[in-house]
Amino acid sequence: MLDPIIAFFERVFHWIGHGIGVVIAWILWPFLAAGRWYRSKGFMLKAVVGGLVLALVVLYAIFIWRALWIRNFDPDYVAAYNLEDRGVNAGDQPSVENSDATTRTCSRSAIVDVTADLIDFTVDQNAWISSTLLYKAGFFGIPWDATPFLDNKASFQRGVHQAVQRTAIELVDALGRVRGTSAADADLDRARGRIQYDQYTWYFSLSPFGPIAPSPAAYREGRDRLRAFNDRLESCDAVFDARADNLIRFVDRIAADIGSTSQMLRDRSDFSNAGWFDTRADNQFWFTYGQLYAYYGILKAAHADFGEIIERRQLEDVWNTMEEQLRLTLDLNPVIVSNGREDGWIMPSHLATVGFYLLRVRSNLVEVRSILDR
Repeated sequence: MLDPIIAFFERVFHWIGHGIGVVIAWILWPFLAAGRWYRSKGFMLKAVVGGLVLALVVLYAIFIWRALWIRNFDPDYVAAYNLEDRGVNAGDQPSVENSDATTRTCSRSAIVDVTADLIDFTVDQNAWISSTLLYKAGFFGIPWDATPFLDNKASFQRGVHQAVQRTAIELVDALGRVRGTSAADADLDRARGRIQYDQYTWYFSLSPFGPIAPSPAAYREGRDRLRAFNDRLESCDAVFDARADNLIRFVDRIAADIGSTSQMLRDRSDFSNAGWFDTRADNQFWFTYGQLYAYYGILKAAHADFGEIIERRQLEDVWNTMEEQLRLTLDLNPVIVSNGREDGWIMPSHLATVGFYLLRVRSNLVEVRSILDR
């Protein structure tokens, strides 16, 4: 009585096994064909090809080792700066030694210090992934961003760099000069140019053809210029204009920046609800995460640099709430990023989750701006 049912399931599993075998054979065929070709050749050609394959294996091993995780990642990295103990605005002159004008000491900018250290974090403490040759080559011609693996670190780094670029622009245009009619600071201006350098540049370019400085080298120069500016600021030879209107402008620009990121999250959610099988959802998630990771430190630094204004405008509670919200966002750490339906129960929507936190931070920034503008 049960024989037809048993036979049916036997046929089903037979064809499933046959299909799996065909797929595996199709995947292995190029490697088997290459092996047969290799065995048929002479010693010299075998040595050359074997050396190239070994070099490629070593390069991929190094690439995978660098791309697997983020070195020195710490959601509480801001604590090392002891910003609560500063007590003075950036550029203020808290001390004069021996009443000699040549030994004046002014306060460094915490924003500049944090921004420079974020660059160091992404290009020295970690290898900058996006401009490496194997990342640009992709996975057998498929861009790494279109695969479910080895692209999260690159997306995180680009998110951090997005916040760094926005901050560098504001340092040149407003924070590092007196009003809009004064000249831009030379160090900050050079830093802005180097930080805005293309993120995917390797040592060699096809257009224009020839050797070229890679992305990490440009960013390191930008970092060094930022630190040079802060050294001059500490010697009272540079300007950091900690005015309320500059803080309003800075908060406005950050709110606009993360607002555009929320639109990218929305677009990805609308485009696909494939859940764990959306191989590009993790790119958007980790870009957003990196951006908020950087802005957490930058806004904490702004709290220190503009401490007097924040206290005078009675912004302490609102600003602290914003910082707490940013820190809560950094507790998100899904093993696999899912882009499911927003009301789904099997496959969650991590993009909607991080987007919710992002918009809460943006609403905090808008509230800060409205209080400052009264």
